Amino acid sequence: MNIKAGDVAPDFTLRDHQDQPVTLSALRGKSVILYFYPKDFTPGCTREACGFRDDHEAFARSDAVVIGISPDSVASHNKFAEEYGLPFILLSDPDKAVMKQYGAYGMKKQYGREFEGVIRSTVLIAPDGTVVKTWSPVKVDGHVEKVIKAITN
Repeated sequence: MNIKAGDVAPDFTLRDHQDQPVTLSALRGKSVILYFYPKDFTPGCTREACGFRDDHEAFARSDAVVIGISPDSVASHNKFAEEYGLPFILLSDPDKAVMKQYGAYGMKKQYGREFEGVIRSTVLIAPDGTVVKTWSPVKVDGHVEKVIKAITN
């Protein structure tokens, strides 16, 4: 990742799954969990989203906002959120500018081949806008529990 604990989280504005603008700095005063993922409706991304959904109450009790970001369109995010009952924000980053800014897009390896793509990553941001912790690359299984542990400590 391009950012690390102690850095000020880069600000951005992206459209959410309801086609409304969301600006990171407008969420100051709350903890924010940004999770970057490759694609709506794929097996790993669906498991990850449903993990954040299933433990949404734990994040809400910690006054934390969960935000998923992928290059998918607003319309795709809307269908994804509806189909899986996702109670959090999904943001569309079609040109991958925010992903690149955070280091969640770049060269990666899969099945022995190298290519450019979304690097599954998560950033925990404190209420004052500083980065508390980053995870990259993320393995889906058990990841949400690690984020919960970090936010409740």
